Amino acid sequence: MIDKVVATVEEAVADIPDGASLAVGGFGLCGIPVGLIDALFRRGTKDLETISNNCGVDDWGLGVLLSSGRIRRTVSSYVGENKEFARQFLAGELEVVLTPQGTLAEKLRAGGAGIPAFYTSAGVGTQVAEGGLPQKYDAEGNVAKASSPKEVRTFHGAEYVLEESLTPDFGLVHALKGDRHGNLVFHETAMNFNPLCAMAGRVTIAEVEELVEPGELNPEHIHTPGIFVQRIVHVPSDSPLGEKRIEKRTAATGAGQSRGEAS
Repeated sequence: MIDKVVATVEEAVADIPDGASLAVGGFGLCGIPVGLIDALFRRGTKDLETISNNCGVDDWGLGVLLSSGRIRRTVSSYVGENKEFARQFLAGELEVVLTPQGTLAEKLRAGGAGIPAFYTSAGVGTQVAEGGLPQKYDAEGNVAKASSPKEVRTFHGAEYVLEESLTPDFGLVHALKGDRHGNLVFHETAMNFNPLCAMAGRVTIAEVEELVEPGELNPEHIHTPGIFVQRIVHVPSDSPLGEKRIEKRTAATGAGQSRGEAS
């Protein structure tokens, strides 16, 4: 078996070119590959297309690439926590393909499984299926590009919309553990989009908090087999690139009450 470990995050992303498409794991700020994103930022890679549940916050995660103008297009399901995202979209600087969350997950999973398209009931009867959903504005606030209608078919009396799968150039993921063969174990809610992005990327790069030797991982505990992973880089949780932030914190204010605070 091939040893897939590379020494640094810089080496791990060195061949990602301008204009590449990236599937990036994580949900909000949970389970995002901070080290790999930071290396791309410092390298100056630009004109990227990102595929992710969301686009980070203004100063963390994919928000770092966004705020520096490195992302030209994003496929996401939720974008509500990033003011710069909204500004760029409405100013015509960013193309946005809003996608139902479950559909986005299946687009990635199906892509990794070699399935080119699938039918789903999500979005039937809305602009997701009928087209006309704004994807890019011009500088005057007019819709410059809108989504196209999709094929809708009836199965057993119910309508379903045809969705194409996603196979981006690269997948960037964060895992708790990984071995030198690329087998990955994710921690709890970091199981979100990470396994799907790992499957979908033509070249998948995983940053892992703990690097172990082949045979140390129980095969029954492996979430993503090494066949889907081309590179592994060790990013310990106690290193500067291993910082984990909390997107929202809820604090109790009284009996039966709570309030949300941005962290």
